[in-house]
This record gives sequence, structure tokens and C-alpha cells, in this order.
Amino acid sequence: MAGPPSLEQAFRSHGHYVVAVATRLLGRNEEVDDLVQDVFLTAMRDLPSLRDPASLRSWLAAIAARKAHDRLRRRRLRSFLSLDSVPNYDQLADDAASPEQRALLARVYTVLDKVPVKERIAWTLRHVEGQQLEEVAGICGCSLATAKRRISAAQERIERAFGDG
Repeated sequence: MAGPPSLEQAFRSHGHYVVAVATRLLGRNEEVDDLVQDVFLTAMRDLPSLRDPASLRSWLAAIAARKAHDRLRRRRLRSFLSLDSVPNYDQLADDAASPEQRALLARVYTVLDKVPVKERIAWTLRHVEGQQLEEVAGICGCSLATAKRRISAAQERIERAFGDG
């Protein structure tokens, strides 16, 4: 039976995935590097306790979601206190994205900034990252029913903001 992978193996195999998840959850490129470092620092400490090496990818995503949750809550507090900078969501779009697609993406993330953090993370994992509902529940550390409620609540808020609901 093989033991857990080394930190280097985990980073080489899943580093790009963690960056992608962090980018989509946070919506701001300037915060991604710090979050990814935090994820792999936690992984370095906890990797020996990983029971199923096959679950490494989802385990890293769960760490990223917890770290993103903390950062998003702090960001919300800074925003409430008018200490947060104005975000530039244009950086999130792919280089091939049209101006309309860039504007839509910026609008979605502006709305997500107002969605409760747990709902935002679940919705983003499901609809932006494309995770299955069971994976969303596992990454968020909640039941399937709770994950569905969070995604639905976020979707309702987004639809209201876009005038679709």
C-alpha cells in the first residue's frame, strides 16, 4: 500500500488545479498566490494524515475552499469598513474573451461579492468550477442538501441582481 504523496508530488500534480479553484473562488488574481501558499503550507503539515491518496485533489480543493472562506469574510469586513480596494475583475477573463464576456464576468463577480460567503463558494464550485453536487458538498464540508440550498440561494440572489427573478 502506497503512502501519501510528497508535497512536491502534490504540488506538481495539482498545483494548477488549486490555482484555478482559488482564482474562481476569490475572483481577484492579486490574492491567489497567497491563498495557494496557504493551501500547500496546510498540506505540508497535514499530508501525512491523508488516509486516501486518491482523494488528494478534492482534499486540496477543500483546503482551498476553507482558506478562501476566511479571506472572503475578511474582505467583506474590509469592504464594510471602506478599507477594501475597488476590484478589477477584467483580469479574470480569458485573453480570447470578448468585451461583452469580460463585462458579464465582472458583473457576476460584483454580485458574488454581495452573496454570503458559504453560498458564494458553493455556487462558484458548482457553476463556475463545474463540480458535481456531491463534490461541492464534500469540498464545503456540508451535507448534499445544505450544498443544494446554498447553491440555490446564491442563484436566486444572482438572478434578482440580473433582473431574471
